[in-house]
Amino acid sequence: MRIGVFGGTFDPIHNGHLVVAEECRERLNIDRVLFVPAGLPPHKQARTLTSPHHRMAMVRLAIASNPRFEASSIELGRPGPSYSVDTLRQLRQNQRDGTDVFFIMGADSLKELPSWHDPAGLIASCRLVVVSRPGSPAVDSSHLDNLYPGAKGRVKMLEVPGLDIASSDLRARVAMGRTIRYQSPNEVIAYIESNGLYRAS
Repeated sequence: MRIGVFGGTFDPIHNGHLVVAEECRERLNIDRVLFVPAGLPPHKQARTLTSPHHRMAMVRLAIASNPRFEASSIELGRPGPSYSVDTLRQLRQNQRDGTDVFFIMGADSLKELPSWHDPAGLIASCRLVVVSRPGSPAVDSSHLDNLYPGAKGRVKMLEVPGLDIASSDLRARVAMGRTIRYQSPNEVIAYIESNGLYRAS
């Protein structure tokens, strides 16, 4: 069994997220991709997140048509900061032996990995899938070996089709009354509209 773990605030989830997850699933023969909305991401505590209920609902709507995608609330019910290493350890407890876990992250996050909580533990508990866009500068993972011997062998670099979409931009567009059609699934857009999310106060 090969499981992909794709974390994020998903505030809101958009088509760029879905393209990344599907590309990783296909190219790495992943059986199931878990979308894990963050509870309290330590690197984004300065911003107030949309409630977990809404973010999870949007994820479920976005992935409903793909039987290989699944939403996980593992971080939403856990108090304190949402550390990825804790999530991976908890997920491992629920998987049978021999399961390969692939943690999907962006190239920028790889550079910041040494500042994460227990990066050595995270590397030991999974394989890192580092996604970048075609034409973007190459990311060098060799520095990880200097900090965590053997880490480079647990990193898979993957170029995925680039969709220049950011959740922060979608929130801003909604606040200004602009369309986000074709940038996020129609079901998610309808949910945002019906629940009055991201409107200017």
